[in-house]
Amino acid sequence: MSELAEPFDMALPSFLQHLRMLEASELVDSVKRGRVRTYRLTPAALEPATDWLAAQRSRWERRLDQLDRYLEHMDEEEDDR
Repeated sequence: MSELAEPFDMALPSFLQHLRMLEASELVDSVKRGRVRTYRLTPAALEPATDWLAAQRSRWERRLDQLDRYLEHMDEEEDDR
């Protein structure tokens, strides 16, 4: 854990608290062997967030396409005047 925390400007107890939160939310898991605790990411835990972001992206792409069509239409009407 101290090797993992090394690049961060953070006290080790604070870093451990962050790791515990990540582990509680199942974004990481850990294995302890002797005095060494090894952490690894669990990417499957991010799938719900990935799915939600994909839906939001799709929704906003549709909305921006609609806005683009509307603005083009407004520009055409202005050119016709």
